[in-house]
Amino acid sequence: MTDPAFMDIAGILRRLPHRYPFLLVDRVLACEPGKSIRAVKNVTCNEPQFTGHFPDRPVMPGVLIIEALAQAAGLLAFVTVDASPGDHAGLYLVGVDEARFRSPVEPGDQLILTAEVERAFKGIWRFSAVALVGDREAATARIMVAAETKAAKA
Repeated sequence: MTDPAFMDIAGILRRLPHRYPFLLVDRVLACEPGKSIRAVKNVTCNEPQFTGHFPDRPVMPGVLIIEALAQAAGLLAFVTVDASPGDHAGLYLVGVDEARFRSPVEPGDQLILTAEVERAFKGIWRFSAVALVGDREAATARIMVAAETKAAKA
C-alpha cells in the first residue's frame, strides 16, 4: 500500500524502525498528514509480556500501551514530513505527560490508537493520544517526540 491514509504492515515497516516483538502497530485505518492518525494494535495471548504480566490474568502493561500510542504518533509525524527511518530520519520519544490508564487491556482486545497533532515546531512534535478498546477508553496521554539532529549524534 502506498496510500498513507490506509497503511498495511508493509507500509508500517517502511515508516517505523521497530520490529517484532516491539512493533506495536498492526494497521493504519486513517491518517490525515499534519492532523491525525487512527491505527490498530491486535492484542494476542502469545505476546511475550503476558507470560509474566500476569500469569493468572494477562494484562497489557501500561508502558506498552503508551509505546503503542507513541509509535502511532511517530507514524503520523513520518507521513507528515514524507520521511522514513531509511532516509536517515529518526524520531525519539522525549516526553509523556498526563498519562492515565482507565481500564485494562487483555489478550483478544483490539486496541484502537489515535493521535492528533497539537503542535509541531522545530522538530518537536506534541500529540494528544487515546487508546480505545471498542468504545471504552483504555488510556490517554500527551506524547512528545523529537526529530534526530546531527548535534544529538555527536
